[in-house]
Amino acid sequence: MRKKMKKQIIATKSNSKTDPKKKPKKYLTNKNLLAQIHLSKKTYCWFRNDKYADFDIILPSLEKINMRTTKQAKDVRRVKLALLDIKVPEKELKNHVIYRVTDYTHIPPKEKLKKNPKTEADYHVKVNFPAFKHYALIKDKLTEVGRSHWKGNLKDGHFSSIHGHVTDNLAKGYMLLCDRYSMRSNWRGYTYVDEMRSQALLQLSQIGLQFDESKSQNPFAYYTAAITNSFTRILNLEKKSQNIRDDLLVKHGYSPSYTRQLNDYLTVKKASAQRDGTDESILPLDVPEK
Repeated sequence: MRKKMKKQIIATKSNSKTDPKKKPKKYLTNKNLLAQIHLSKKTYCWFRNDKYADFDIILPSLEKINMRTTKQAKDVRRVKLALLDIKVPEKELKNHVIYRVTDYTHIPPKEKLKKNPKTEADYHVKVNFPAFKHYALIKDKLTEVGRSHWKGNLKDGHFSSIHGHVTDNLAKGYMLLCDRYSMRSNWRGYTYVDEMRSQALLQLSQIGLQFDESKSQNPFAYYTAAITNSFTRILNLEKKSQNIRDDLLVKHGYSPSYTRQLNDYLTVKKASAQRDGTDESILPLDVPEK
């Protein structure tokens, strides 16, 4: 009987390893995040037609549109058309290419400039993501077919940076990222982890669309870095307030927090070990700020 039970257990383990249904699923992927970022940015833009909303290549200026960049864009467009099972002659493929060009000419200038403006964005009103324009060949002429931060049509429209919105799926992704990150072992033990989570969510809602697809294709790392900075900021603020509270308690003759007591104890032990010349290496947990 025991041999049969062992065989059954080994068989179930081998089946669970080979069963594709039980493979761990990724709760967020860069592909999905990039798609939702693109859909969110579209709500802030004007396009001549819906077919011009997608792009094949991102360029810093119109001068960068040349034979090399056009060839790269054609390769990308060729793959997209193949996935849609659309056949286009090679000679006409250039007419289907869409260029995204970083451009701030349609963004109003800023009234008060910084002391040392470095980028073109510093000379214009602050927007929630880098401004751009879409260009395509229409009758062998490079024509503007899309514009970011624009409400209405091209002639009668006007600049606007508040009429768009973040898609529901991207907002859910923000929440999921913050929740999963807060469950890590180095964060979940803090009593103020809810404040960390809310601060990170606020930060993502502000900088979520500032991700630049021309520099990276990994928004997951970009968002994780922003969440880490938010969590660390709250942790430092809480430590600072705790040190101030402990100083006030000691000043009025009360016992400080257990963390302060332990740090003081370890500091004394280290000083005595150094004075006696022993090999004991005891470090305080955290040195309070003066």
